[in-house]
Amino acid sequence: MSAAPDGRVAVVTGGASGIGLAVAERLARDGAQVAVLDLDAAARAASDKIEADGGAAMPVAVDVGDRASIDRAMGDVRSRFGPIAILVNSAGKEGFRRFLNITAGEWDRILAVNLTGTFHCCRAAVPDMVEAGWGRIMNISSSSAQGGQPFMTHYVASKAAVIGFTKALALELGPEGITVNTIPPGFIDTPMTRRNEQRGFLGPGVDHHASLTPVRRAARPEDIAAACAFLVRDEAGFITGQTIGVNGGRNT
Repeated sequence: MSAAPDGRVAVVTGGASGIGLAVAERLARDGAQVAVLDLDAAARAASDKIEADGGAAMPVAVDVGDRASIDRAMGDVRSRFGPIAILVNSAGKEGFRRFLNITAGEWDRILAVNLTGTFHCCRAAVPDMVEAGWGRIMNISSSSAQGGQPFMTHYVASKAAVIGFTKALALELGPEGITVNTIPPGFIDTPMTRRNEQRGFLGPGVDHHASLTPVRRAARPEDIAAACAFLVRDEAGFITGQTIGVNGGRNT
């Protein structure tokens, strides 16, 4: 069996931008058939770019907070590419608000995307992996779940739960030949980060926070993609239930 995911079907949620796009592009370069799950127009643009670069990709419009939408999306992937072997849960929703101002609706929506969406996507994809006796699940959490972050209690809670979910699911699925790991990225330079900088949510800004990182730069989406690309390989089959920090040394 190949060490790389050549020909295997990979689903990447939130695959149209930031970390998700970098992961989708990297897996496609490694030979996977990649389904880019995101908002319709964005998913199509990302898929077109991957195919223009010589990869195999398909766009799938989805709302990861809606189980019916996820089930339809996974069905579309199977119809075109076949059973799902690799799942990267990168779709996420962030929020900045003082705790006493967080509404029940805001709390529910953050958890619906970040936590419940991860559950639904795993629930929809895992049967294919069980049948094949092989699978790889990568959940993108957040280093804020390890150290906390003011004004983001809803977001931090959702991402901390993803870490616990990963550990429990890894124990259950290990005997089936399926590994489950999570990457909590450190301070990362993405379009979302830059938007938050412009909105004044990052204090002194991206460059200041990068200067506090031991390697003296912010993470790039490609850094996360590189770690994912290794963890979905056959040779990473003894790594499961782990929280793999890709953070430049900010969290050790």
